[in-house]
Amino acid sequence: MQAVSEREIRTSFVNCSKGEASRLALPRDLAGQPWDDLDFLGWRDPGAPDRGYLVTGHGGEIVGVALRLASQQRGYLHRGMCSLCLTTHPGSGVSLMAARRAGRAGRDSNSVGVYICTDLSCSLYVRGKKLPELGGRLQETLTVEQQIDRTRARLSAFLDKVMA
Repeated sequence: MQAVSEREIRTSFVNCSKGEASRLALPRDLAGQPWDDLDFLGWRDPGAPDRGYLVTGHGGEIVGVALRLASQQRGYLHRGMCSLCLTTHPGSGVSLMAARRAGRAGRDSNSVGVYICTDLSCSLYVRGKKLPELGGRLQETLTVEQQIDRTRARLSAFLDKVMA
């Protein structure tokens, strides 16, 4: 992913108002992000634990999506799998995140959900740059590049649903 500025991030959101986008908390170390290893920039709002954000290139433009985490916490013995990167995590390491749809559908309270790594570090898990706590990656015959392509395709399909 190419590095993006604060202004680009704030203007990229498709499923929240300009006011909401101007007030959201950005990652603290934006310049220090591992941009070459990211398929998307994902972060959680430290002041609002039920909110997350995702920004990526999609269809030739930068697209941002505001996410809400489901309030249900899972027990530590439960294991979940991220539907984007296929990494497994124990407990609440994978969360159902809902994105309000863009446009009229979103104003009518329609949303799209996805099970995703709670810390939004899918790109780093796929590349082996971050290891899940007591979770794991599936043993696959796909190369890392093929796994990255699959993660990007799943992310793109999710964004298409949000923007439809």
